Amino acid sequence: MKLRVGYELNYDFPQPTPAILMLNVHYSRASDLQSPDHVIVSPSVPITGYRDGFGNWCSRLLAPRGPVRISCNSIVNDSGAPDPEAVGATQLLVQDLPEDALVFLLASRYCDSDQLLDLAWSLFGGQETGWKRVSQICDFVHNHIVFGYEHASVNRTASSAYADRKGVCRDYAHLAIAFCRALNIPARYCTGYLSDVGTPTPHPPGDFAAWFEAYLGGQWHTFDPRNNVPRIGRVLIARGRDAADVAIITTFGPNTLKSFLVWTDEADLAPAKTI
Repeated sequence: MKLRVGYELNYDFPQPTPAILMLNVHYSRASDLQSPDHVIVSPSVPITGYRDGFGNWCSRLLAPRGPVRISCNSIVNDSGAPDPEAVGATQLLVQDLPEDALVFLLASRYCDSDQLLDLAWSLFGGQETGWKRVSQICDFVHNHIVFGYEHASVNRTASSAYADRKGVCRDYAHLAIAFCRALNIPARYCTGYLSDVGTPTPHPPGDFAAWFEAYLGGQWHTFDPRNNVPRIGRVLIARGRDAADVAIITTFGPNTLKSFLVWTDEADLAPAKTI
């Protein structure tokens, strides 16, 4: 299956403003790119790149004063298979975890697992460990939070998402990650594209998606408490401790986001995008 992925973001900057963009497909999916996912900035400005501490590709630029459009349109080859499941995957003891997984046991800005420690053990401590425990966490979070774009908040932590019982996909991911970490399961935040292939219509407006990965049985596995079913057409952009590590755009000055458009469509069925 081929997926047409991309975005068009229109900003207005009152002054020249430095920015960091995290919008390229993750290096683990780079070989699936049928066409380059170049970040196109209009008006044109120099862009430099680097990898952050989690291996994500970041682009730096100085946005000029006035209207600025940031866009991309690419084709990604995808297996067309739903997210794999490994029901028998086991939880490792902390002393047996690899060193690079340990950071994903720690509380972070949005995943305040230290505030949810007692709650996590009271809710899930008596359940089976491994895949089944993480699945039960996802079931709980999926049913506990009411989804709505009007509920989006850049200040909501996992513990406040639990208290508010409302949010967007990042809040589902943050709460599930925090529960996992409180139970000594390494969990990391993911952002990327997610298609609507295989889901009933009407489909919601396109957007970037958030999910998480848990370390079980010696490898990382995908979990999505927002949708809570295996999905087709998931394309990773970045991973980190929480949403603060993988913001699609970080700006160092005032600005206004005038419009926001994201697409993840079957390339053979969708018309070509003109950007």
